Amino acid sequence: MARIKELHAREISDSRGNPTIEVSCLLESGTEASASVPSGTSTGSHEALELKDISRARQNVEGEILTRLRGREFDQDDLDRTLAQLDGTENKSRLGANAILGVSLAFARASALDMKLELYEYLGGLVGNDVWRLPVPFFNLIEGGRHAESGLEIQEFHIVPEGVETFAGKVEAAKKIVSRLKDILEEGGYRANLGEEGGFSPELRSNEEAINLLEEAIKTARYDFNEIKLGLDAAATSFYKNGFYEFKIKGEKKKLHREELLKWYEDLVKDHQLISIEDGFAEDDWGGFSHLMFELGEKVMVVGDDLLATNVKRIEEAAMRKAVNAVLIKPNQIGTVTETLNAIREAKKLGFKAFVSHRAGETFDTFIADLAVGAGCEYIKAGAPVQPERIAKYERLIEIEKKLK
Repeated sequence: MARIKELHAREISDSRGNPTIEVSCLLESGTEASASVPSGTSTGSHEALELKDISRARQNVEGEILTRLRGREFDQDDLDRTLAQLDGTENKSRLGANAILGVSLAFARASALDMKLELYEYLGGLVGNDVWRLPVPFFNLIEGGRHAESGLEIQEFHIVPEGVETFAGKVEAAKKIVSRLKDILEEGGYRANLGEEGGFSPELRSNEEAINLLEEAIKTARYDFNEIKLGLDAAATSFYKNGFYEFKIKGEKKKLHREELLKWYEDLVKDHQLISIEDGFAEDDWGGFSHLMFELGEKVMVVGDDLLATNVKRIEEAAMRKAVNAVLIKPNQIGTVTETLNAIREAKKLGFKAFVSHRAGETFDTFIADLAVGAGCEYIKAGAPVQPERIAKYERLIEIEKKLK
């Protein structure tokens, strides 16, 4: 238990230059810690609502929230329940999910410091986990969809160095493949612009071409496909319009029915070392997800992000509908540390793999690195190892790896 003395909030810029919030929490013991909140570009309709007006979010932290919390003693669960009750809405739209999450994260970090624990140890204690392992990173090296101007429908094309031994080795592999991919793009006459998450966003003829370029980069970096696998985040809601998926196949724009898009995924899995398809269908197309699970669930991870929004009720519904076998976890989709941990706990109880994920608009905060280790999540998405806000997460995980040795 810890007693809150002060909360301060300030506006900072995220990796896109957009305003976001940083919150500092001072405990009566004198321990102080801060946390900053990222923001998404491809946001689902089921997410908690952030306040775009950061000055209003700041006022909520330093006004109504501090008034309720000051001088009172809390553990993490008590604090987060109090914050949710104070807001009083289903999606935290009154006080703002970013204001609430900033307080929740800062309190967690201050509590860990006060207890002389690493943050991952503190978070592990909240879920009853004391077996520390490093997650496997998914590196987003080519970007499309709402994250870039590449003309590709698929939002993220990942490399997954699951066959490389250490976490530091995985990051080093990704850096080598990034370097080779940059050379390949420049030699091919492509513009090597970067998307929002640090991946390249070349103007390509097709989604298939992006996969072929990644495979070429892997091979020329002297890795094989036992060491490096591939993953996709389709973010299919972004190309779902009027009952059809508007999608290029081999460069030709088509309006696809659900079954036709499923066939495209099946062909990809057959022809490439693909281990994961995230948001393969639109966020409310439960039937599409269930079909994908039925056809490919034994071969790949079918990951729900916009479909589930880090929400326990939607995770339970996904289990009932046999719609996914893996869950993406984003703290700012739900708005508190406790609810984030509850979503991970529920996913694990149901036998699902858990991915902890960053957002397109990131900060230097490394909370998700400790969350992945503390809660025992199998995977992490933190972008390409290029932007400093992404690198910070990977460096924290390398630091944790050294501590665990």
